[in-house]
Amino acid sequence: MNFAKDHWAFVAVAAYLLLFMGGVVGIQVWKIGRRRERPPVAFKLLRGPGETLRGRVAKSEEDFVFRIFGAALVPVFAALAVLGALIVIGPSTPLSIGLGVTVLVFLVTLIPSARWALRDLLRSRDDHLGYLGEREVAEQLQPISAKGYRVFHDVPAEGDKTQFNLDHVTVGPTGVALIETKTRRKGRARSGFKDHVVVFDGQRLIWPWGEDRHGLDQAKAEADWLGKWIYQRTGIDTPVKPILALPGWWVEAKARGTVTVVNSKSIASAVEGNSPRTLTDQQIDLIARQLDALCRDVEY
Repeated sequence: MNFAKDHWAFVAVAAYLLLFMGGVVGIQVWKIGRRRERPPVAFKLLRGPGETLRGRVAKSEEDFVFRIFGAALVPVFAALAVLGALIVIGPSTPLSIGLGVTVLVFLVTLIPSARWALRDLLRSRDDHLGYLGEREVAEQLQPISAKGYRVFHDVPAEGDKTQFNLDHVTVGPTGVALIETKTRRKGRARSGFKDHVVVFDGQRLIWPWGEDRHGLDQAKAEADWLGKWIYQRTGIDTPVKPILALPGWWVEAKARGTVTVVNSKSIASAVEGNSPRTLTDQQIDLIARQLDALCRDVEY
């Protein structure tokens, strides 16, 4: 038995899959181009809390079907390609060998495709959680607006080699604060630890499962960057207070560190602090106008 007898069946299946996918995509592209729709005005809006993560989540949800089906079809197309090559190049190949090679190629490509799809789903899940955390912190910051503070979210920044975003920046009478938000899931706790409590000893974060500096160094580095940026843009030399917000966690601060660590519910008081007034209304307005220009880049 050989492949020559049945090769038209395999060719027909492969052709159908290609024509179907190409036809659906082609029709969609044609419809979009035909409508010539456009917004009534070129909107330039301020970035909202978690703007970067919101965009990634929306993109992931938009492409979900294509990514999953794409990952599922890669092994199928790889197997069909090998099968087609065997039909053309070696039509006399024994059926058992041909099918064995085809199945092997399918399995070899199935594993990385499945891992890619799973990694994509996990990243989307983490992005969604991070977005909710930034929204939570933003809501807790709303009351200080009535006290003369200006609040900006997801501020785009650029370092020497990379681009990044500052989750939240506040500018007010007591100075400038940089807030980095880290939303981490709760899980199994070690013996003697509570699953909802994180302890800050001034140097490390002690979680129920272990210790690390997750977010501490990032908050400090971003605050330093922001202080330099403000000085370059305005000539105002003001220190930037780095704050790490941990939504949903009970934070026990055992000692002070270079970074203030708080639960999101305490973020407003952490921004205000007990400091005397350090910025005038004119300085607040000048810094805020520079941040406004930097953050007003959302287009629809």
